[in-house]
Formats: sequence, C-alpha cells, structure tokens
Amino acid sequence: MKIVAGMHVSLDGVVEAPERWSFDYYCDEVGQSIKSRRDATDVLLLGRNTYQEFAAIWPGQHGEVADFMNGTPKLVASTTLTSVDWSGAGLIDGDVVAALTALKQQPGRNITITGSAGLVRSLITAGLVDELHLMVCPVVLGSGKRLFDGVGARVPLRLAASETFPTGVAHLTYQPT
Repeated sequence: MKIVAGMHVSLDGVVEAPERWSFDYYCDEVGQSIKSRRDATDVLLLGRNTYQEFAAIWPGQHGEVADFMNGTPKLVASTTLTSVDWSGAGLIDGDVVAALTALKQQPGRNITITGSAGLVRSLITAGLVDELHLMVCPVVLGSGKRLFDGVGARVPLRLAASETFPTGVAHLTYQPT
C-alpha cells in the first residue's frame, strides 16, 4: 500500500480551514481529480482534529462522497482520543510510524490522508508519504496554519505530475526523492 496525502493550499502555503476558501476555486476538473484519488483508496487515515470534524458531519449523510466517507475503513492517529465511534473507524495503537510502516507492507491500494496537516507533516518528515497532492488555489490568505510550519530539516521532493484547471487551481503531485 502507498500513503497518499491530498491538501488544498493557498499560494502563501496556508492549509488551515480550506472549507472557508477553497470552494471558490472548485470546478468539475478539480472534482474529477479528487474523485480519482478517492477511487484508489482502501483506507482513510485521519488526524484527531480532522476525524472529529468529519465524524460530526458525514454520518447520516448520503450521496457519492458521503457513501465513500462512511463506507471506507478509517484509521485515526491520536495521542489523546481513547475511542472512536464513527462506523469503520479505529485508533492506531502506539507508535504511528511503526504501525503505518507495517500497514504499507500489506497488499492493497492507497492509504489516503485528507486534511490532517500535522499528521501529513510528521509522516513526510518520517519518509512515509509516497505521494503528496497539493491543490494550489490562486489566493493569498496572509495568515493561517501552513503545511510545513515547524519542519526543521530539509525534505527533498520531486514534481511527479502537474495540471492546471480552469479556475486557476494547480494540481501538483510530489514524491520523495
């Protein structure tokens, strides 16, 4: 299995609260790009904050995206939660890096991370992310949490693919070097 992370990011690197600003740049092509990653997903990997936000929204919803969110197995990386109650969700016990390293050895498609900037950051620095998909939206936000805040070491990546959409979104796919 591969770990594939996808995030919306502003031109100035902000990833915080994309639901407040990224929808202005949504178009069918952006949706199709996201759907293709969703279709290759066997497991969703979520940090605590994203899990709590999603678990408050998706259960009880219906439709293609809701059915995916509710029907896909979910792993939650958290040092503070003691239980999760969203159907199909489980907590990663102990060392997240060790657990994900073992999971990557299993057959299957992708372990997909949506949002969860802190988790993505830590897994990139640990060398566990196989693909990083950035949907770069043509907006400068000025402030907010940035994906690589606090990364103390150099993390070399190579651009594996790029495409642009009619709304100005650039989809950049990076892989570790």
